[in-house]
Amino acid sequence: MSATAEEVVQRPASVGQMFLDRVEASPDREAYRYPDGNGWTSVTWTQMRDRVWEVGGGLLALGIELEQRVAIASSTRFEWLLADLAINCVGAASTTVYPTTKPDDVAYILSDSQSRIIFAENDEQVAKVLEHRAELPYLDTVVVFDGDPTGDDVVITLDQLCQRGRDYLAENPGAIEVAVGKIEPEHLATLIYTSGTTGRPKGVRLVNDNWTYEGVAVDQLGILGPDDLQYLWLPLSHVLGKMLGAMQLRIGFTTAVDGNIDRIVENLGVIKPTFMGAPPRIYEKVRARVSGSVEAEGGIKAKLFRWAFGVGLRASRLRQAGKRVPGLLAVQLKIADALVFRKIKERMGGRIRYFISGSAPLSRDVAEWFDAAGLVILEGYGLMETSAAFTVNRPGATRIGTVGPPLPGSEVAIAEDGEVLVRGGSVMRGYHNRPEETAEVLTDDGWLGTGDIGTLDADGYLRITDRKKDLIKTSGGKYVAPQKVEIQFMAECPYASQIIVHGNQRQYITALVALDPDALREWAETHDLGRLTYEELVAAPEVRDMVQQYIDQVNARLERWETVKKFEILPAALAVEAGEVTPSMKVRRRAVEERYQDLLEGMYT
Repeated sequence: MSATAEEVVQRPASVGQMFLDRVEASPDREAYRYPDGNGWTSVTWTQMRDRVWEVGGGLLALGIELEQRVAIASSTRFEWLLADLAINCVGAASTTVYPTTKPDDVAYILSDSQSRIIFAENDEQVAKVLEHRAELPYLDTVVVFDGDPTGDDVVITLDQLCQRGRDYLAENPGAIEVAVGKIEPEHLATLIYTSGTTGRPKGVRLVNDNWTYEGVAVDQLGILGPDDLQYLWLPLSHVLGKMLGAMQLRIGFTTAVDGNIDRIVENLGVIKPTFMGAPPRIYEKVRARVSGSVEAEGGIKAKLFRWAFGVGLRASRLRQAGKRVPGLLAVQLKIADALVFRKIKERMGGRIRYFISGSAPLSRDVAEWFDAAGLVILEGYGLMETSAAFTVNRPGATRIGTVGPPLPGSEVAIAEDGEVLVRGGSVMRGYHNRPEETAEVLTDDGWLGTGDIGTLDADGYLRITDRKKDLIKTSGGKYVAPQKVEIQFMAECPYASQIIVHGNQRQYITALVALDPDALREWAETHDLGRLTYEELVAAPEVRDMVQQYIDQVNARLERWETVKKFEILPAALAVEAGEVTPSMKVRRRAVEERYQDLLEGMYT
């Protein structure tokens, strides 16, 4: 069974051309704003073009040519966007590197991509590169955003690169425009490396046409306009952050960018965005924090809170069923909004039209909680191999529990074994230097095997149930989708950072639970356990009883064979440095199971 949406209209030849089109259409409108220490600095599209030209001129001065790779190792910030646009405008390709990536993996990525230049955020990122300098024969130059070149002749500052760019363009006026004109849709634009849950990361080859398709397809949905304001804090090394940038170039809205996640709540109140993208964990934490603080106060306030969400949930489910909210319930909803929901919205800036959720599955309970409060979450689905978004729910036609229908011009099909297959303008052109692995997932006629298991309803809305390789078959022959259990637990327990469900060929299901140090500390302070260290807390019977309560709540909603019979709390939070999670915070399931094999075996002894 497949689903096909309407065709996408003609699109620009390249990211650089899409940027030029935006500058021409909106020269004096605000393009970006970013924190500068004393507030926020605003940049128009014309000003952005001038700054991009300086950086791009510097790249041309260094001899960068069509499709050559230029890496970026930085957290989300304005300079990341500046560098990325400059790279694409001169016809080169960005290679993205998470700032948390370990030095040996940085070296592997730079070597495999044959990157000639790298933009590094600070001295820490520069040190990772120089540590493996001898293994990087293609690397010519390191451009540092914030830092001291330290006397190394391969390291220059961003200001020094811009000066070279100004000098180059003085001698070669119009060089950037000429470079943009040479870029074709199939020229490589981005090389994004998978997080590598198993083995070395793979470079995903995304061409200019992938990004222009994403921008035009989302524009065609009509869900965003030039008057919208985006708050962007997501990692730009991740494909979702990059896709949101492509959307902006096509549609022309303003983006406020600040990658400091500790300032998310503060920034929401200052920026007052109309939309924001985030992974499910952010929404889980918001729900847990708001609900927890109200319940802790108790009394009339807690009763009013529960009543309001009861009203909101009834209205939400009627809307989802395509039914009208009746008169009395509509009146109650207005009261609930005035007394409860409006205050929650104000904490998020007061102007949110909807949130966007991606990169991991969103719990139905969390989605309904937000929808009940009048804060719509548009959940979508995609992979690094599909330039992020492939399907997305639409405003006014959201079906909670699904990831929506495909973008215009894209197709979804379900294979005989339940695997989700996709085809369309956003699908990658293959894995870099890995033709055999490309052939394993990508057919000659463009169908990509996603590795996810899912179903399609009669209207083409996609529902993802699990990863194909993660499905558990118990020794009793029952199949369990670990993702189903894990999503529900993470939505219920505000103190967990990860849960790994285990049980393949075992007689019952068990779990390893990692707790969030900051959230656990807050819990301890309110339970007279603030004197204990993290290591003492995770071993305390009171903490185990707390986790057991959440396990019981989840078990009550599961089939008997899916329930978690036993669990162990891990002695430490999972860490990138330990190889337990990827830089994009995906759990390396096999690595965790191997490390804690004794704990797992103990639950079956």
